[in-house]
Amino acid sequence: MLIYKIFRAHEWALLETQGDTTGAPVDVADGYIHFSTAAQAAETAAKHFTTEDGLVLLAVDTDRIDGNLRWEPSRGGALFPHLYRELRLSDVLWHKPLPLGPQGHIFPEDMK
Repeated sequence: MLIYKIFRAHEWALLETQGDTTGAPVDVADGYIHFSTAAQAAETAAKHFTTEDGLVLLAVDTDRIDGNLRWEPSRGGALFPHLYRELRLSDVLWHKPLPLGPQGHIFPEDMK
């Protein structure tokens, strides 16, 4: 199963340069890295990145991080994937730009 992380360009650049990251400031503050499923990603973008352009969408296969991922309740009681270790560049299956369009962020059509 694929899960998704939205990073600002500088957060993605840091992961590319260092090879791992403890995530965005909200991730560091909460003690885990926040992810979303394909069904949750658009709402996450709208809630936390409303007017931000230049974002990067990362896809991670849950099989690559097995044992460090917990599904925990969040918005409205829905279960969200949370990673309880650093995110490694080797965990990332692919990354794509997440541009801001007139109606919100434009997600790749092939998200599953």
